[in-house]
Amino acid sequence: MTKKFYTYMLRCADDSLYVGYTVNLERRLKTHNAGKGAKYTRSRLPVTLAYAECFDNKHDAMSREANLKKLRHQERERLILAHQHIRDADG
Repeated sequence: MTKKFYTYMLRCADDSLYVGYTVNLERRLKTHNAGKGAKYTRSRLPVTLAYAECFDNKHDAMSREANLKKLRHQERERLILAHQHIRDADG
């Protein structure tokens, strides 16, 4: 079984977006919501998963994380919206 790496965006309670990287999305989301995740999200709970991408290696996931962090809020929102349309179309 090949290990997977994820780049993700969380929507915080104040509607801000947090970008991160992990090898386990479910566990990471629980960690954030338990107040044990990033300092940024601790004061903005609860958080929900808004977007995620899967990669075969850590380098690509972390590179994508850096890329997403450079985007403006509005650009991140467009990416999330486009992703939701794709998911909705898939059923």
